Amino acid sequence: MVPTGRRLATLGTVPELPEVEVYRQRAEAAVGREIAAVDAPDRWYLKHGATPSALGAVLVGTRLRGARRIGKLLLLDTERGPVVGIRFGMTGQLVVDGDSGVGELLYAPVRRDPAWDRLTVRFADGGSLVVRDPRRLGGVTIDPDTSHLGPDALVITRDQLAAALAGSTAPLKARLLDQARVAGIGNLVGDELLWRAGLSPLREAGSLTRDEVARLHRELGRTLAALSGRGGSHRGDLMDERHPGGRCPRDGTELRKSVIGGRTTWWCPLHQV
Repeated sequence: MVPTGRRLATLGTVPELPEVEVYRQRAEAAVGREIAAVDAPDRWYLKHGATPSALGAVLVGTRLRGARRIGKLLLLDTERGPVVGIRFGMTGQLVVDGDSGVGELLYAPVRRDPAWDRLTVRFADGGSLVVRDPRRLGGVTIDPDTSHLGPDALVITRDQLAAALAGSTAPLKARLLDQARVAGIGNLVGDELLWRAGLSPLREAGSLTRDEVARLHRELGRTLAALSGRGGSHRGDLMDERHPGGRCPRDGTELRKSVIGGRTTWWCPLHQV
């Protein structure tokens, strides 16, 4: 679990589960505050029928009553009932009262441009909640459908993980990145997890034994806790070696680069079997 109030020193990361959990914690600072105005200038950023006027009708004059997260999707509950869903893509941040709780993101420009503020919620007390996304790879919805998401990676049980993998001939990493199976595992977390668990990302997901599933489940909790405690999804033991010629921090073997599920993957061919 991401420590409450911990600011992630995240130069060189992307919003994966640890970062979105920090955004959820930042959003709690907005709960209970009266909303005076909503500005959503980028209509393209509003998805699945959401419009600026619809967001205004949902939010203006009311208050948020809670902030939740499923995988990498942030959910803001309103007193009127509708839920505002926010996805952050590769460069999105949630900024509450001027603070996102994280540092610079890997694929986001360092400079600041007001045009990147895709949604601004202004509170009667003068504060604000802003969705800032330079590359526009995220999106905002009203009452998002979450039925397609699997169990959240922070709370998934061993039996649920086993069910997510059972019978699948897909590569193990691809299955773990499938948000319909396990919600919240991103590319960097996936590489670190499988490296720690000693499992090849190329293995058929359904080929894992009961003991291997148990080990994977155990390491999932440990990996998320370690990355959160260190300051983000890019703080894994493997991160500095994810390049040509990089070597396994465990046994010194040269890492292998593969593309799995369209994502660049670094892994150790010696101990990941």
